[in-house]
Amino acid sequence: MKIQKKQAIGENLLYVMVWAAIILVPVLNSQMMSEMHVNLENVLIAWRQIAPYLIIFLIHNAIIAPRYMLRRKYGKYLLSNLALIISVFWLVQVYEDHLSDHLLKQADPEALDAYRKASFSNLEMYWSVVLGFFMTGANTGIKLIYQSMRDEQQMEVLKRQNLQAEMDYLKYQINPHFFMNTLNNIHALIDIDTESAKNAVIELSKMMRYVLYDSGREIISLNRDIQFLKNYIELMRIRYTDDVDIRVEYPRDLPEQVSIPPLLLIVFVENAFKHGISYNHPSFIHLRIEYADKTVTGTLSNSRHPAAATKQAGIGLDNVCKRLALIYGEKNYTLDIREEERTYTVKLVIPTLNA
Repeated sequence: MKIQKKQAIGENLLYVMVWAAIILVPVLNSQMMSEMHVNLENVLIAWRQIAPYLIIFLIHNAIIAPRYMLRRKYGKYLLSNLALIISVFWLVQVYEDHLSDHLLKQADPEALDAYRKASFSNLEMYWSVVLGFFMTGANTGIKLIYQSMRDEQQMEVLKRQNLQAEMDYLKYQINPHFFMNTLNNIHALIDIDTESAKNAVIELSKMMRYVLYDSGREIISLNRDIQFLKNYIELMRIRYTDDVDIRVEYPRDLPEQVSIPPLLLIVFVENAFKHGISYNHPSFIHLRIEYADKTVTGTLSNSRHPAAATKQAGIGLDNVCKRLALIYGEKNYTLDIREEERTYTVKLVIPTLNA
């Protein structure tokens, strides 16, 4: 709405400037011709001749063009525009015919001079109609240009809104099965290890708080994002024995202002647990997060098993790639994915964002 108002103000200012120039031309011309004083009679004659065009413009600009041309009712627009122009100049013609009949009956030079001064036009009617069409055409052209500008800006706004909506959607693509499985694991722990079940509930509540509140921001402290990853990993440990080698390395003295987009790294971690763990073979997940020179590097390696030799990808990875492109552009980040016979490695390098 603000964009539309600014565009409307700009368009109206242009019209005011154009008509102000048209109205001032007779004054300036009179002053230049008489050198010393403005010839008021000549100015009034010029303004009288301008008046029909101003009336046509005001009606066309305020009613006909917005109601018909901008709504693509071209037939109605042409007919209405033609009717307006002809009506105005027909009324002018009727007035002047009546005036001329009255003044010419006096048949003296003063009456003829008075008629000349009172006349709205010294052109034939068809020329007045042609000029009227030219003026309304120029008005239409300007309105279409501004309408195009408004449409482009609205499209940009909608595009940004759609991108933001898409980013919001992509951010919250944590697998709901994780929460379901975690609750099932907690339920199983209640009878076996009550203290572990309590701790798991606390960890899950921290994760939910992060997802519901902190992740709604455009950027988040890297410390908080790492804490979220740790909570996730601790909950996932419940499902596996100690035979699964899970390691997490991260800097311990990160400044709080070091920030990144939320919920980027979790996608790779979730993907690693989904594809990299086997109950029949030794498995590992190694996560290392580094920070240097305003750059965050996340490296995640997990075991790859022959039974799950299909490509380790899916909606989650596609989503994070889209988010990275939306946030950083195509060349401002690095995402390197390597699939080897026994190992799957993801390396993400992103610049930090200003908090």
